[in-house]
Amino acid sequence: MSKSETAVRLQQDVVAAMKAKDKERLGVLRMLQAALKQVEVDERRELEEADVVKILGSYARKVKDQVKSYGEGGRADLLAAAENELVLVATYLPVELDDAELETIVRAAAEECGAAGMADMGKVMKAALPQVAGRADGGRVSALVKKILAG
Repeated sequence: MSKSETAVRLQQDVVAAMKAKDKERLGVLRMLQAALKQVEVDERRELEEADVVKILGSYARKVKDQVKSYGEGGRADLLAAAENELVLVATYLPVELDDAELETIVRAAAEECGAAGMADMGKVMKAALPQVAGRADGGRVSALVKKILAG
């Protein structure tokens, strides 16, 4: 497996969950490991920390969608399991930026690009997203960029 700190921590947690006979936690951890391994095999390269964070973030978004669907569908049994899974995945992701930090980054990106209006949204997004990678959802960034460029 890759040498990223997060991947190493994930491997250690798998071993700990196996020793503790925590089947639910072990199942989630193994799914995370499988997602990382799949990308390693597909791309035939060792993953770096940024890659691991991106993959785990994508996995977390998928689980968030499941939580939403299970909630709307009235599936309390599946909802609880998905929420627990989301909490576990979140422990491997960087802390999300709060609104003030995100706004500071987006405003700096807009100034850097010389953005004058909505036509420059793509430029601002291109400048801002690498700075917030893994720490803010793209939808959140997009909404803030629109707000700043419109106002």
